Amino acid sequence: MTLASVVGQPRAIDALLAALRGGSVHHAYLFAGPEGVGKELAAVGLAQALTCPEKPDEGCGSCSSCTRIVKGAHPDVSWLMPDAQRVERGLAGRSDIQGTPSREIRVEQIRGLLERITLRGLESRRKVAIVVDAHMMNPQAQNAFLKTLEEPPSDTTLILLAAAPDKMLPTIRSRCSKVHFGPLPVALIAERLQKERKLDAQTAELAAVMAGGSLGRALALDLDALAARKDVISGFESLKPGEVGAMLRWAETFGASREEAEQALSILSMWTRDVSLAKAGVERLANQDMLELAQEVAARTHESVLHRRHALLEKTKATIVERNASPRLQLERMLIELLEGR
Repeated sequence: MTLASVVGQPRAIDALLAALRGGSVHHAYLFAGPEGVGKELAAVGLAQALTCPEKPDEGCGSCSSCTRIVKGAHPDVSWLMPDAQRVERGLAGRSDIQGTPSREIRVEQIRGLLERITLRGLESRRKVAIVVDAHMMNPQAQNAFLKTLEEPPSDTTLILLAAAPDKMLPTIRSRCSKVHFGPLPVALIAERLQKERKLDAQTAELAAVMAGGSLGRALALDLDALAARKDVISGFESLKPGEVGAMLRWAETFGASREEAEQALSILSMWTRDVSLAKAGVERLANQDMLELAQEVAARTHESVLHRRHALLEKTKATIVERNASPRLQLERMLIELLEGR
């Protein structure tokens, strides 16, 4: 694993390699883009290139320094992420964290990071700090972090990974060199799914589309969700204004957990895209086996309604993911707003 081996992001990787080779590495980077598209892999690769004793400014990927960075065990490479992320990744147990693991990055965490990067490096010529989900810093944490950006240590590179950079202070964004990471091509994700998860071509393509350009999301996709997508879609399309009981039952069924709600919303986002394509006369859809229903819905649904539906789906997903809100309650609110107009 090196920076040059990150796939699907040629513009981002070429820009970083050019900075390394030209000796113009910035003191702080903001890697912006969706989850699961290679931001963290690129951060690891950049950290390797900045600390590798075998291939300086490139990284060999195989020496002790490079392999320890991948494992998160290099003394000069600091990692910071919300406590909930640490628990999900198995980096901390619930007993290690007081109370419910937070999805925010708190000011105490930032202060601890700043203390570490002010210390002298133990092995490498540079120190690196990688902040995962930097957009989840709360306001106090962002203000504390801003002070470091204003007076950065000369031997440290800060790498912020953010799926929603607009949630960060403009002053933080302006002091970082921004590197954009876009959604990965469906073909690339489908190929990886066929190879790593042994899926057939049609299932792999459907899963790739459902993942929204995120390889990480595609590899973690529960195949049962693919089988259940028809229930999500048909149940959603059968809902009618005034049938509050049916709306509550749908929300209860698909909002039992945050993961299930996210999955249902992703399925409906893809479905809404299919309906929009069907309205434009396209017959090649992600849900190809539901073409007839897509055409039927397209015939009775105005374009403005489809746009509004898509916006509500994305807004609801963001609320569930970023604010740790109740999945069931958010689905109920979305359906009432969508079908009742309030």
